[in-house]
Amino acid sequence: MRHGTAMTEGNMVQQIVLFTIPLLLGNILQQLYNTADVVVVGKFVSSAALAAVGSSSPIINMLVGFFMGVSTGASAIISQFFGAGDMRKMRHAVHTTLFITIVIGIFSTFFGVLASPTILRLMQTPQDVLQEAVVYLRIYFLGISALMVYNMGSAILRAVGDSRRPLYFLVVTSVINVVLDVVFVVVFRLGIAGVAWATLIAQVVSAVLVMVVLYRSHEMFGLHLKGIRYDGPMVGRILQVGLPSGFQQSVTAISNVLVQYYVNGFGTAVIAGFSAYLKIDTFLLMPMQSISLAVVTFVGQNVGAGNIARAKKGVTVSAIMGLITNTACCVGLWFFGYKVLGIFSSDADVLAYGTEIMKIMLPLYFLLGLTLIYAGAMRGFGEAMPPMIAMTGSFVVLRQVFLFIGTRVFSSMDVIIFGYPVTWFASFVTLYGYYRLGHWEKKHFWAKECSMQQNTSAQ
Repeated sequence: MRHGTAMTEGNMVQQIVLFTIPLLLGNILQQLYNTADVVVVGKFVSSAALAAVGSSSPIINMLVGFFMGVSTGASAIISQFFGAGDMRKMRHAVHTTLFITIVIGIFSTFFGVLASPTILRLMQTPQDVLQEAVVYLRIYFLGISALMVYNMGSAILRAVGDSRRPLYFLVVTSVINVVLDVVFVVVFRLGIAGVAWATLIAQVVSAVLVMVVLYRSHEMFGLHLKGIRYDGPMVGRILQVGLPSGFQQSVTAISNVLVQYYVNGFGTAVIAGFSAYLKIDTFLLMPMQSISLAVVTFVGQNVGAGNIARAKKGVTVSAIMGLITNTACCVGLWFFGYKVLGIFSSDADVLAYGTEIMKIMLPLYFLLGLTLIYAGAMRGFGEAMPPMIAMTGSFVVLRQVFLFIGTRVFSSMDVIIFGYPVTWFASFVTLYGYYRLGHWEKKHFWAKECSMQQNTSAQ
């Protein structure tokens, strides 16, 4: 049975929608790992434990963000080879991708376990939260390699048009995680360590499932253990797209760690309210993130086939889809956000702070979504530097300048939150402007290379 799906011809709206839906459902299920932790901790442990999970999230996001950027680069390259019909190079790209995953995973595990206390102290994590945050973060990092293997294996499957099987794996592992959360915390009274161990076990199961599928596959993207080795030119090609993406995502996560530093100065209730909103924010962003991932594959395959016009039309279709979806979600949260926050905490102060944050964020949230979609398009085209510059300059440099000045003029939590929509606007304007100018199209080497290959084959 063939699981790879070409997107180089046919109804692009249908292809993008059908590819995006499993990605969206998969992203929702993957976020249930940490969200289930938050709900169980907030309801059955304490507000301090909830704050501990929240304080750990920016650190986790920093490392995972870097790796997700690298996996996006790998997906873009593999999808281009798939679209071009170059199965030999695609096979090399798959095995090189897994080699990179193993190396980063080993390093991340050791770094995370050893450095967790130091990083949390540098973030000014309150003393009543610190000990539990260290426990949660260290156990989480023990399973970070498994999370990376799953995400990279999923990126390989996405590159060839298969977004369904990663979803199936997450259905299984999400159920495992939620059940174990309740068992470890409610039954065995393991506290915050219980939710961390539940997450680790679920991550290991997801990694095993995706590796089994790749190993048993008889298609060209199938895994052969002897083929996992260092390939210098292919590593360079993958990292050419992946490193800028990974750098941007990890540095943005570092910026959010610094935002957490400012938030921590307002006390436990504010930290908990901010943490609760961030969980909602994660789900709110998922449709745009899923469309962005779909755009990488769609654009990559069509660029590999030399069909730039179709790739650009797909970007426009995706942007319209994103706007419609984002508007519907934000309107719903505007009216029912307080009740949604109640899932995470019953504390009146926590709910009040979370609602205030939400009201500031929602009106301009669509700018962040569009930024992600156009960034995904540029990465699919093989242009990873413009998104990195636009998003790093806005989400990191401009945001920190805004916070540094704003917090010295106004001693208010609101000024910290306003730093988000201001920088979303700057990033979107910069990236969309570059996309419209079209300089990337004139220097694009993939279309030329693929056209030359096709002409050679015709002769």
